[in-house]
Amino acid sequence: MNKKIKRTDSAIRKSPYNKFTRVVKKLFGVDHRDYFNSAIIVAAGTGSRMNLPDGQTKQMLEIESVPVIVRTVLQFEACEDIDEIILVIRREEFDAYKGYYRKFNFKKVTHIVAGGETRQRSVLNGLTRVNKDADFVTIHDGVRCLITPEMISEVCTFAYHYGAATAVSRPFDTLKLTEDGSFIKETVDRDKIYHAQTPQIFKFDMYRAAALSAKKDGFEATDDNSLVERMKFKIYMCDLGRENIKITTKEDIFVAEAILKRRKEDV
Repeated sequence: MNKKIKRTDSAIRKSPYNKFTRVVKKLFGVDHRDYFNSAIIVAAGTGSRMNLPDGQTKQMLEIESVPVIVRTVLQFEACEDIDEIILVIRREEFDAYKGYYRKFNFKKVTHIVAGGETRQRSVLNGLTRVNKDADFVTIHDGVRCLITPEMISEVCTFAYHYGAATAVSRPFDTLKLTEDGSFIKETVDRDKIYHAQTPQIFKFDMYRAAALSAKKDGFEATDDNSLVERMKFKIYMCDLGRENIKITTKEDIFVAEAILKRRKEDV
C-alpha cells in the first residue's frame, strides 16, 4: 500500500469541520496516509441546459472572477486526502486548461484527458490514467465548485472504513410519485430518499470492476454509484448538506455567490 507524505496546511488542520473528520478517522482506525487516493474530476459537459452562447461551457463560467472548474480543482488541491487529480475535459478546451495549470499553480494535476460521448465514458477515460498504486478513486463533478477540502475528507473517511461512500443531501420538499408524469400516485417517504451528489469514492479495484462490467454489458448510468450498486456493493451515504450544489442553471451562479459571501462573513 502506498504511503503518503503528511501535509501540514494550517488552514486545513484548524478547521472545526476537519477536526470532526479526524475524530471519526481515529474512531475507525483509518489514516489518510495509509491510502493513495486518485481524484477524477469530470468537466466534459456542454452545459446545454444553461443555453450559453456557442463555445461557452458552464465549467468555464466565472464566479467572483474565478472559473468554476478552477474553484473545484483548488479544493481538491487543498485536501490532504487527495494525492493526484486527473481532469477529464472537452477537447476544445485543452488550451484553456494549460493556462489554468500555469496561472493557478496546480500541483496535484497529473493528467488532463479528453472526455467521451457520455459522462460514464468520460470517467472511464480518466480511469485509464489513474496511478497504478491507487487504493481509492474519488469521482467528482467539475461544476460542483462549492465543495470544500473538509467535505471531501469526510466522504474519504467513510470510504476508507466501508470501502465506498458518497456525498448526498436530504430533500426538504414533500415528494410525489407519478405513473404518467401528470397525476399523483402517492406521496413518497422523504426520510428514505436522498439527493445524490459527488464526490463518490470507492476502492479502486471495486470501481474498476464495476465500470468494466457496465461497459461490457452496455449498462449506462447517470452516476458512478449506480455502477457499484449494480455489483451489490454497499455504499455509505454522507450528508454534506445543501451547499454542495451543482452549477446547472444560470440561477445557480447567484446561489453560489450568495453561499461564498456567507462563508466569508462566517470566517
